[in-house]
Amino acid sequence: MTEVETTAPTNQTIELAPSYKIPIFLIITAILLAMINIWLGGALALLGLFLVIQTVTIRLQFTPTALDVCRSGKVLRRFPYADWLNWRIFWQPVPILFYFREVKSIHFLPIIFDPKTLLSCLEKYCPTES
Repeated sequence: MTEVETTAPTNQTIELAPSYKIPIFLIITAILLAMINIWLGGALALLGLFLVIQTVTIRLQFTPTALDVCRSGKVLRRFPYADWLNWRIFWQPVPILFYFREVKSIHFLPIIFDPKTLLSCLEKYCPTES
C-alpha cells in the first residue's frame, strides 16, 4: 500500500487552476487610466480582456514528462522537461510572469494560473540547480 501512495503522485497529470488576478487588475487600472487618457486606458483594457479570455480557455498541465498547454482539452503545445535549461517566476511577492528556456527557444507566460501550484510543480518536475 505504501508503494502505491508514493508512485501515484508522480504518474498523475496536474492541471493548474486559473487565476484572474492579473487580468482583473489590468481592467481596473485601465478604467482609472481612461479618466486621464482614454487611448492608453483603452489599450490596457484590451490587454486585460485578452488575458481574461486566455485565462478562461488556456490550461497548463504538468505530466510526468512534459508541460502541456491545452485549450478545450486539446493539447496545443508540449514542452518536454528534458529540453528545459532554466525557469523562473518573476517578482515573487506578486508573481506576474513565468519564464522558461528550452534548448532552442525562450518562453514568457503571464501568471494567469495558480502561482503556488505552478511553483510546486516546477520544483517537482524541473528542479533548478543552486
